[in-house]
Amino acid sequence: MNAIGSATDRLALHGGPAVCPSGPPPWPPPDDEVLDALRAAWTDGTWGVYQGRHTAALEAAVRDLWAVEHVVLCGSGTYAVELAWRALRIGPGDEVLMAAYDFPGNFLSVHAVGALPVLVDVAADNWNLAIEQLDVAYSPAVRALLVSHLHGGLVAMRQVMDWARQRRVAVVEDAAQCPGAVVQGRPVGTWGDIGILSFGGSKLLTAGRGGAVITNRADAAQRARTHQLRGNVVCPLSELQAAVLLPQLRRLKERNRRRRANVARLLEALGGVPGLRPLAARDGDEPGFYKLGFHYEAEAFGLPREQFLAAVGAEGIALGAGFAAAHVGRSPRRYRRGSDLTEAERAHHGCVVLHHPVLLGEPPAVMQVAEAIRKVYRHRASLSSSLQGRLRQATSSASDRMTNG
Repeated sequence: MNAIGSATDRLALHGGPAVCPSGPPPWPPPDDEVLDALRAAWTDGTWGVYQGRHTAALEAAVRDLWAVEHVVLCGSGTYAVELAWRALRIGPGDEVLMAAYDFPGNFLSVHAVGALPVLVDVAADNWNLAIEQLDVAYSPAVRALLVSHLHGGLVAMRQVMDWARQRRVAVVEDAAQCPGAVVQGRPVGTWGDIGILSFGGSKLLTAGRGGAVITNRADAAQRARTHQLRGNVVCPLSELQAAVLLPQLRRLKERNRRRRANVARLLEALGGVPGLRPLAARDGDEPGFYKLGFHYEAEAFGLPREQFLAAVGAEGIALGAGFAAAHVGRSPRRYRRGSDLTEAERAHHGCVVLHHPVLLGEPPAVMQVAEAIRKVYRHRASLSSSLQGRLRQATSSASDRMTNG
């Protein structure tokens, strides 16, 4: 280990060499099978047809991998969530339970159909939906529940479904961040009435854009398809997108195993770093890692979250802040507070996430993430001092402007 203060150990933020000078790996990565699919679709002209063999093949592949009866492809994961509400006949006057810490588009999708989001707190260990808070949030107007599995965390779906069935509440399970993950022995996305997949540009399965509704309910699938049809399919997934997804789907299980192995390596290498705890996972589950989430405790680490992220980012690591909690900065008229939101507030201020591309890399690349974080930790005192100096300078400048004004 280099001595603190040596030229080679100096933080990149302070002019030293970055741990990963090439920066985060690109996504999507170079993939010969995807390139072959693109060339084949161009050669036979199928890239330009409306609904052809590639979308049919993708629907069949998703049905087989998730063991569901119906797949409805569409133009985005966000639209798939809205399509799910329409398929379940959720609308004005209805309430939808959802975690207060979630992807912002999910909150907006509830408003898109005229329903009201009811915000529920998240669990302290993994900042996913707190099942024990569902009874607190429930009202007779609640007709649906949205469950998202985020940042490597998974929700215990058997308990969720037991609760929902007793109250005749429909469940939409958002698996956009974790295709191929398994919770309590079943693929994520197959527990609820409807599951959601996303094929967005940054996702584990990527076509630039795209999504899917998966379900075993024939009535819901039929309503979803009917809503899409306006003389043609509205917001479709294209043949070219389907063509490039097929080879990725074939490699999903193998890639997920590789990601999990690299996460285990990384967490072992980060053991003992104060103020940084991974979101918890239960034994026996198989998480998916679009993002690897951490509880970041600024006081224990010794730096504000923003400064920590800036320093690690300068080292070439794709570590960023999590989502904004749904109740922060929004009018209370746009939602009902279903429970105390203490943990959602903590997630809002304290979640940090590692973007997934490095998790497909070789072990040395993964170890650079740990090296960068440990490097920042070693220099936390100098970072904190420089921050205080900038704050004093800014305060002094503001005071001078007021005096001279």
